[in-house]
Amino acid sequence: MMKYKNPNESIDIRVEDLISRMTLEEKIGQMLQIERKYASDNVLNKYFIGSVMSEGGSTPVPQASAENWIDMLNEFQKDALSTRLGIPIFYGIDAVHGNSPVYKATIFPHNIGLGATRDPELVKRIGAATALEVRATGMQYVYAPCIAVCRDPRWGRCYESYSEDPKVVQAMTEIIPGMQGDVPDNMPMGVPFIAGNEKVIACAKHYVGDGGTTNGIDESDTVIDRDGLMEIHMPGYLSSISKGVATIMVSYSSWNGDKMHAHHDLITGFLKNTLHFQGFVISDFEGIDRITSPFRANCTYSVQAGVSAGIDMFMVPKFYTEFIDDLTTLVNNKFIPMSRIDDAVRRILRVKFMMGIFENPFADYSLVKYLGIKEHKELAREAVRKSMVLLKNGKSAEKPLLPLPKKVPKILVAGSHANNLGYQCGGWTIEWQGVNGNDDIKGTTILNAVKNTVDPETTVIYKENPDKEFLESNEFCYAIVVVGEHPYAEMHGDNMNLTIPNPGPEIITNVCGAMKCVVIIISGRPLVIEPYVGLIDAVVAGWLPGSEGQGVADVLFGDYGFTGKLPRTWFKSVDQLPMNVGDPHYDPVFPFGFGLTTKPTKPIYSE
Repeated sequence: MMKYKNPNESIDIRVEDLISRMTLEEKIGQMLQIERKYASDNVLNKYFIGSVMSEGGSTPVPQASAENWIDMLNEFQKDALSTRLGIPIFYGIDAVHGNSPVYKATIFPHNIGLGATRDPELVKRIGAATALEVRATGMQYVYAPCIAVCRDPRWGRCYESYSEDPKVVQAMTEIIPGMQGDVPDNMPMGVPFIAGNEKVIACAKHYVGDGGTTNGIDESDTVIDRDGLMEIHMPGYLSSISKGVATIMVSYSSWNGDKMHAHHDLITGFLKNTLHFQGFVISDFEGIDRITSPFRANCTYSVQAGVSAGIDMFMVPKFYTEFIDDLTTLVNNKFIPMSRIDDAVRRILRVKFMMGIFENPFADYSLVKYLGIKEHKELAREAVRKSMVLLKNGKSAEKPLLPLPKKVPKILVAGSHANNLGYQCGGWTIEWQGVNGNDDIKGTTILNAVKNTVDPETTVIYKENPDKEFLESNEFCYAIVVVGEHPYAEMHGDNMNLTIPNPGPEIITNVCGAMKCVVIIISGRPLVIEPYVGLIDAVVAGWLPGSEGQGVADVLFGDYGFTGKLPRTWFKSVDQLPMNVGDPHYDPVFPFGFGLTTKPTKPIYSE
């Protein structure tokens, strides 16, 4: 029996044995991760491909079931195992807030909301639940957590960042042992750790400084000295590595004009040699194509720059044959030493052996039952209520509006986001840019949560954008207004004005001018609200709560108290940006860490 096939041998021995048997062609194949659309027709077998992935919204069939995913994955695996050495693949997906591309999965709040909970133990449980729902579909690798430190809310990925404060981001890396399992005490620093078939490979991203780009423009340049980079953007990586994170993804962005995907000093010099990271470094989607401007202007140069910088696995969704040809030529002509290739393959194989995929390559149907289970929905609901930040409660502190009474004759619910699961979940949900409406996501809208919570005799009337006549002719006791941003992801969310999209301001002005109102802002970041704050009785930062809107009603009506704290500074106007806690010009409408609390109301009768 070959040593690499013997589970009783140490991982190091198995890795070295397997590498000693591999041709250059087989090694380069391991360094590739390709998109599922381009992976059929025996491609994995022909090119010895190491991994397959789904780009945003890429599914086997629309509204695919867990079984559909597993069937597809097992076909790919058969292909991979039929190669000469039979090296299995793993499959990656953007499960950034739950297994969010998958129909019927539990959608947790986006990271900005989790940052508001200040509850690392909760986030660890969310990691474990996400791992189970990913394994329920047969996949084993998630591109999460994003440990960006968003320093400018104009950035379209700010909701993927737990906080502007590196300490909060470090605390939330507790999601990694949730996803991968707790690192045993005897493990050396930097060794990747994955504990069995209910856990997944995690990925700390995007290395490094993705949240610090000028004006928050996605993929652009982070201008900061080395001390600043280390102080603000690096701490999350130190924590992630100490928790055994298996992979780290490189950022599209640059540091002081140098592209991160070509940054030997930070990838090899610092991450591998100084921090002793032993997992593998993966490129972002077509990341090496963006080393040049315009994209793919010089592919051979880009392959050389990326491989030489120290990237181990390359997300080359479509043009992988060109990558293979370029890298083969570069190695054969001694532009890239074989030792660099061996380093990459050694790291990838180490993760594969660690996850037990050589012994159990095929996805397990017994885990299908975990997709969207009640326990996970309850966990998501708990996360929602802990993430709500109460910014204002009553025109004066003596007369708080919240918690709202459940038993009143008539309530108005208004606003574009009150009855829209797609809007409630934001980007990276089913599709890359998110979805609109209630057809693609299983969950509870805020409107339905309100209806579920109030007294059976209370009338709840929903009108998205009520006119003045409607507001005057009905005798409402109070109104719940839910407005905010429409879903977006990445550069599509870059936004230089950060105003509430229309007709949000008009709905706030009309409704709150006519009656007592609480406004819930559903958004991936703070928005301009200063002009309206005086008019509104109560304001709640709801972030992007995900599928379980019942958590919002839990705190509105006092079944639970508000406890969330701002993970980011709430600016007055965009002219102040960037403005973060500790800055000399700090003058927010609500400061970092702010959040009013309420006490739960005791039920009059026991249930």
